[in-house]
Amino acid sequence: MTVLHCSEHSAELLTLAAQLPRVPRRDLYGFLDAAGAAAEDLPEPLATALDDFNAHGNDNGYLLLRGLPVEEDGALPPTPDSTPAPVDRPLLNQEAMLAIVGRRLGLHTGYRELRSATVYHDVYPSPGAHHLSSETSETLLEFHTEMAYHVRQPNYVMLACSRADHEREAATLVGSIRKALPLVPDDVRAHLFDRPVPCCVDVAFRGGVEDPGAIADVKPLYGDPRDPFLGYDRELLAPREPADVEAVAVLSKALDEVREAVRLVPGDILIVDNFRTTHARTPFAPRWDGKDRWLHRVYIRTDRNGQLSGGERAGDVVDFVPRR
Repeated sequence: MTVLHCSEHSAELLTLAAQLPRVPRRDLYGFLDAAGAAAEDLPEPLATALDDFNAHGNDNGYLLLRGLPVEEDGALPPTPDSTPAPVDRPLLNQEAMLAIVGRRLGLHTGYRELRSATVYHDVYPSPGAHHLSSETSETLLEFHTEMAYHVRQPNYVMLACSRADHEREAATLVGSIRKALPLVPDDVRAHLFDRPVPCCVDVAFRGGVEDPGAIADVKPLYGDPRDPFLGYDRELLAPREPADVEAVAVLSKALDEVREAVRLVPGDILIVDNFRTTHARTPFAPRWDGKDRWLHRVYIRTDRNGQLSGGERAGDVVDFVPRR
């Protein structure tokens, strides 16, 4: 299953959302603990789909929940133009859905260096945004596995849509290694498997240095050779050896050939398996009228892939440790 239609469960989901504190950022730990309790009572079809995706993933590398509760556009605040969100901003329906659905999967995590160490991120277009930033709009945000260079890389990236872009042009592209692997020759797979490749990091993790170079090592393929995990970033991977350059190019081409486009509409939550995919976003044209595209993003860690060591809570903020 890749798309789950949830509109028939709206009343039940709104009842669960009503159990959550109305101002989540005042006590985020308490808010996410309440969401964890609500997650136990999700409608059975939704709970089963999430549990199955969490345990096994799927070939497409994502699960799209469609038709979740969302405010009418006129009832939403203007699309943000700054970050972080005000501490006293009242809970939005899509933020509630991210909390409950995310707690069914694992633990919401913030990253000390990213977005003022917040756990919930508003994603919106911003004039003059860096080309590697999610706030860019009029250029392609290239394929990347989110924080592939980070020891505490999130297992899932969750994107919830309160507003789509005006023209419905923006698409999230997802490239799954399960679909791309058959297109990668055996010798290239063998070369890339468990092979550390130099990797740069996003601006937020550079410690104020404009260009520190490749300060991490990322394995493009690792784990089970028959069903490997993926570590890929088109902008940041920096292979030096000619054989590595060639092999990464072959992998890159395979990911392009299997990519899928998901156009988010209000009421959607896209859950991206961040250990088996790379994702991107196509350009769109903002109008700067307070009604531009508005997504909410959270990162989820689980006890798989060594992402948790024990004792963590939903809402924790972690420090940067580069992969080596």
